[in-house]
Amino acid sequence: MGRAKLFQDRRDAGRRLGQLLSGYRSEAPLVLALPRGGVEVGYEVARALGAPLDVWIVRKLGAPGQPELGVGAISEGGEVYIDRSLVAALGIADAELADIAEQQAAEVERGVRRFRGDRPMPRVEGRTVIVVDDGIATGGTVRAALRDLRKRSPRRIVLAAPVAAPSSLSSLAREVDSIACIEEDPGLQAIGAYYDDFSQTSDEAVAWLLAEARRELPPPEGAERPLLVQAGAAALPGDLAIPERAIGLVLFAHGSGSSRRSPRNRSVAEALWRWGLATLLFDLLTEEEAAEDRQSARLRFDIDLLARRLLGVTDWALARSELRHLGVGYFGASTGAAAALLAAAARPRAVGAVVSRGGRPDLAGAALTRVRAPTLLIVGSADTTVLALNQGALERLAGPRRLAVVPSATHLFEEPGALAAVARLAGEWFAQHLSPRGDEARA
Repeated sequence: MGRAKLFQDRRDAGRRLGQLLSGYRSEAPLVLALPRGGVEVGYEVARALGAPLDVWIVRKLGAPGQPELGVGAISEGGEVYIDRSLVAALGIADAELADIAEQQAAEVERGVRRFRGDRPMPRVEGRTVIVVDDGIATGGTVRAALRDLRKRSPRRIVLAAPVAAPSSLSSLAREVDSIACIEEDPGLQAIGAYYDDFSQTSDEAVAWLLAEARRELPPPEGAERPLLVQAGAAALPGDLAIPERAIGLVLFAHGSGSSRRSPRNRSVAEALWRWGLATLLFDLLTEEEAAEDRQSARLRFDIDLLARRLLGVTDWALARSELRHLGVGYFGASTGAAAALLAAAARPRAVGAVVSRGGRPDLAGAALTRVRAPTLLIVGSADTTVLALNQGALERLAGPRRLAVVPSATHLFEEPGALAAVARLAGEWFAQHLSPRGDEARA
């Protein structure tokens, strides 16, 4: 084949594809690569565009007895594409096809866990999304991904591959807004024929490339911006982060004896940014009060005072032009959870959701029956005393509520994966319940 060996390897192809896509850099795109080989290409594309990189998991549906012959594909969002004409020609029964789809759906789930872990599915709404693979022969697998993504309302979908069959690109054109391809070959049969090195990409290589891409990406503009928050007469140090296209604002109420520098709350906050959530971590006590509390341990249990501070910070946030359009949620830890529930009861129209991490909701007392905001109580299964207190509080909450128990976790969620589970649960809860607000919601 005269046009073979165009690329040294997938990384080389990705660098060249990145040059072809350079015009999209100004759109702050999201690069989604199809594992495994597509991730090597996508990594270089993302680097060229200064864009975040993630995976979109898709599995081919192989014909019975001929697993390499694809008769369809299933995507991680549940989209299933079936080549009906091929299925009919091969005489595959619906029951057989359903069994194959079920098996591959389980493989998709394993792929999501393997390559994304506890990170949320990437948000594509309103974004330019560049879908990358290392080559497109028939296009069946990528079609499932494209249809899945289209349902999630991206601004634009761009399909990008170093090499592809023109007939496949023509068929896929209706699924996307534009296509970028270096080499279109009507005689394409084996994608590997265009690479000097087309060795299989390992799971470990995919994980390393994704981690490296996250490390190289600069932090979001405005991340961890220090400021003073005025809560009534108290000026409280805080750190505000507003990710691009934020969907809500989460105010953190730290636990007894802690501060805005709580490493656990900061870890959760960083995870929430990836859900499109702005975060404000602040000290509930002034410096003078904190010094007194270190001696007496009195103010940390003054739930009324802590709730008033949280309400003051809420009013401050809703008065700022950059924040007033965002739905407000509270994330409270330990005694901070009680303050969050007390504040939510006092301002039902201002608070869209509450999450408690190892909290003491019992300290909110009778106010629990006035909490209408959807509330998620997260407790470790080994934190038996606090678990019992949360089980009792759950029944008293007035609004939608849920108790999530993290297996084997203790009070501080120090066990491997425990805090990541908290962050995922919190992100899901806030993303589900927070939405932009109108002026009337500030009352």
